[in-house]
Amino acid sequence: MLSLRRRLVLVHLAVVLAIVAAAALVGWWELSRSVRGQLDAALLALAETEVGMLADATGGAIHVHEAPAGTAPPSLMRLDRLVQIIDANGNVLARSVNLGVARLPAPQPLLEQLAAGQTVYQTLPHVIEEPLRMVSVPATIGDRALAVQVAGSLDDVNHVLHAAVILFAGMAVSLLAAVGFAGAALTRKIFGAVDDIALKARRIGEANLDQRLPHPGADDEIGHLVDTLNDMLDRLERSFDVQRRFTADASHELRSPLSRLRTEIEVTLRRPRDAAEYIGTLRSCLEEVERMTKLVEELLMLARLDAGQEHTPSETVSLNDLAKETLWRLEPRSREREIKIVLDAGPSVTARIAYGPASLVLTNLLENAVKFSPSGGQVTVRVAADGDSAVLSVDDQGPGIAADDLPFVFDRFYRGAGARAGVVEGVGLGLALSQAIAHAYGGRIEAANRQGKGALFKVLFPLAA
Repeated sequence: MLSLRRRLVLVHLAVVLAIVAAAALVGWWELSRSVRGQLDAALLALAETEVGMLADATGGAIHVHEAPAGTAPPSLMRLDRLVQIIDANGNVLARSVNLGVARLPAPQPLLEQLAAGQTVYQTLPHVIEEPLRMVSVPATIGDRALAVQVAGSLDDVNHVLHAAVILFAGMAVSLLAAVGFAGAALTRKIFGAVDDIALKARRIGEANLDQRLPHPGADDEIGHLVDTLNDMLDRLERSFDVQRRFTADASHELRSPLSRLRTEIEVTLRRPRDAAEYIGTLRSCLEEVERMTKLVEELLMLARLDAGQEHTPSETVSLNDLAKETLWRLEPRSREREIKIVLDAGPSVTARIAYGPASLVLTNLLENAVKFSPSGGQVTVRVAADGDSAVLSVDDQGPGIAADDLPFVFDRFYRGAGARAGVVEGVGLGLALSQAIAHAYGGRIEAANRQGKGALFKVLFPLAA
């Protein structure tokens, strides 16, 4: 199969050839019409002159008005012109000397047209050794109906048109050669730049995603292509960095509970113990397994969300009922920490979401609020409508979010200063998972600090019609 470069050159040449051919055809047609028109005008002028002379010579013998040789100045009008005068029946009454014994044709259809007063033009290809162009003009001399026929050779016209064909063909070939050479050079330059970009792009792989394609310096299509590819490389580099960090953090978070689990089992097996100690160890191991199970489930859900596979069909959900049910499930845990969870709900608000994922989002936010709130504190959940969004907000009375941490709270495995210091447990996936779920249903989560003390999270879902 031909390369794109060659196909482009061939298409370019085909278009130019079509345009040149059309222009040459129109030019040749116009030239032919002009040259033949000039010949017709000259023949008609001579015929009308002869008719005028016949009218002036009323009563005399019918003859072609030619000056005897050597008695008049040169007459370019009569040069190579054959003149013949006929009557209504086609009988030849007079002819020019240069016609000799030959006669110009006067068939019956022509006589009928002349009788009707029409001036008739004809092309006669085979009357004599040269093709002729003839005009027949009707004339009335006294009471007689006559016609003057004047013919001229078409050789000069045909030679002019033949020369024009050669000229147009030569110009077309020269133009095609010049345009083809220029087009080939231009496409070679353009595709050479594209090939150079492709070659340099192939050299950029996973190990050197920090490299970028050199910009040609011009603000043209090639420059825009390089800018687009470099932007894509930026996004790929960020994606690979996120993937590497995600893999490293996931490995670390899985390795830590496994190490604790193994250590606890090894310590327990070093010497015989009573049943109570074994039960305590098993319970501790079960807690580690539960934390690992939750971590793996969250990782799997994030992976499915990234791949677009985790999307329960949307339905109309009452956020008031959702908040009540979630608060009821979390009441035992909040009571243990002496945290009061308050629902501030006005009129019923409905959203287009899936109940299960929306409940998981609110559960994660409430668990975070309970973890970071001091004993005796209060967590408030509000339900409201704002424009075309249904809003769930959760605020607490904890320390709030550090300004340095605020832009990163929804990053995967990101843990704030308090969490990193071991003040609260967690692996940093809850908010990332909640944000991914909100995005999957056309919503988002916004994080901020309250004016007083504490953090404020707002979940915005599409409002149900």
